Amino acid sequence: MSLSHACRRLAAVTAGVTALTLGLALPALAHVTINPGTAQQGGFTKVAFRVPNERDDASTTKLEVTFPTDHPLAFVSVKPVPGWDVKVVEGKLPKPITTEYGELTEAVTKVTWSGGKIDPGQFQEFEVSMGTLPTDTDQLVFPTTQTYSGGEVVKWADEPKADGSEPERPAPTLKLTPASAEGDGHGTASATPSAPAVSAPSVAPAAASSSESSDGTARLLGGAGLVLGLIGLVLGAFGLRRGRAS
Repeated sequence: MSLSHACRRLAAVTAGVTALTLGLALPALAHVTINPGTAQQGGFTKVAFRVPNERDDASTTKLEVTFPTDHPLAFVSVKPVPGWDVKVVEGKLPKPITTEYGELTEAVTKVTWSGGKIDPGQFQEFEVSMGTLPTDTDQLVFPTTQTYSGGEVVKWADEPKADGSEPERPAPTLKLTPASAEGDGHGTASATPSAPAVSAPSVAPAAASSSESSDGTARLLGGAGLVLGLIGLVLGAFGLRRGRAS
């Protein structure tokens, strides 16, 4: 085998391996995601379902996002997307959930966007505001269905794996973190008014003490001067008498 022939075979094998690697990697990067991917428990958040179009010969024409019913959200609202119709579906929960706003028997179970299109090489974000987020779980999973203009339907519904690896078709997942102790403002608000109350008395006695000390010193010096003056007069009169007597 000539050297040139061996080089051509090596180049062909390398190109084939590169193409296979890219072919396996690109679909994993093109799934539907939720952004940002984290939020605090017990609060509200705004997220965007980011939908890339991973087909070269078809457009994405429909997106269905399923909302959890085991940890339902009492408030869900969507931001209009130009060129797309949106439908919010509410349904009865398997069992009522007690929340800080009362008993919740119905909640949003699905949101569907349709009528628009995401062309090849493009992506679209669909924004949702929701809350309050549960405090008894560390994640919310939103199984999603993506429909293409050619009729193909792709389900992004696999939950995160326990070992941290990514499943074949991962569902958009919102990670929930414990709420921070900061942000309620009560401690700061109560501390602010008390500062003048503490500092004002500490200044007033100092000023009074300085004034009283200065006044006392002046009186002492004045009294000493008066005594010295009287002594001088007595000595002067005594000297005058002695002079006359002599």
